[in-house]
Amino acid sequence: MTDTLRKLAKHLVLILLAGIMLYPVLWMVVSSLRPNAEIFRSPGLVLSDLETGNYEAGWNAFEHPFGYFMVNSGIVVLGAIIGNLVACSMAAYAFARLEFTGRRWWFAVMLLTIMLPVHVIIVPQYVLFSEFGWVNTFLPLIVPKFLATDAFFVFLMVQFIRGIPRELDEAARIDGAGHPRIYLRIVLPLMVPALATTAIFTFIWTWNDFFSQLIYLIDPDMHTVPLALRAFVDQQAGTNWGATFAMSVVSLLPVFLVFLFGQRYLLRGIATTGGK
Repeated sequence: MTDTLRKLAKHLVLILLAGIMLYPVLWMVVSSLRPNAEIFRSPGLVLSDLETGNYEAGWNAFEHPFGYFMVNSGIVVLGAIIGNLVACSMAAYAFARLEFTGRRWWFAVMLLTIMLPVHVIIVPQYVLFSEFGWVNTFLPLIVPKFLATDAFFVFLMVQFIRGIPRELDEAARIDGAGHPRIYLRIVLPLMVPALATTAIFTFIWTWNDFFSQLIYLIDPDMHTVPLALRAFVDQQAGTNWGATFAMSVVSLLPVFLVFLFGQRYLLRGIATTGGK
């Protein structure tokens, strides 16, 4: 009986903590269905009046419908995912399977870049991309991904590849396969959990990225979802908070769906990284 009560108490505490963490999101969802004048009057989650017009107002608040900015975000996200999957997996295979001079030193340098704040490199990057004429395009947000600049994903895949038995590589070499075929036919198919983890995290981080997109995307026609949400907040006129919260809910749906359908691969990728 004591064990049952202890388990019950643990579950109640977990439910309470989950409710505390989810409260801001639930309040935002409820506020998106309230009249603008009543949003900040009550911190509760009970609806007195249902105002669905916030979604229509938010969707059509700008020159382009809000879906236009979601398409822009989708282009950036798709390019970032493809770049990370291709470049990071190739770099990881090189670090995990190839023998070359200074491999451990270069791997250590790559790991050090994880601790390098983005604010340190943003100015030289902006100057470089400005010289290329890439400012106000999606290229600064996509092209670096094809150069394996996300060291975290390289490290994740290196640890995963090290858990794949080398006997598979040796058997493929006996059949005459070189590194390209081993990478494409053997290692890559076995890396599906790590690749899925990379894709999910890249989607979430890129979709929610505000700072980099604010730096490079100037023209409102190039704005992505985070920048469009920022445009709702007007410092001089009154902000339509109902429409802002409504579009915030809409912008959360892709992230929620990606995590919902990809969590199985996400857990497998994290749990099996580093060995068997």
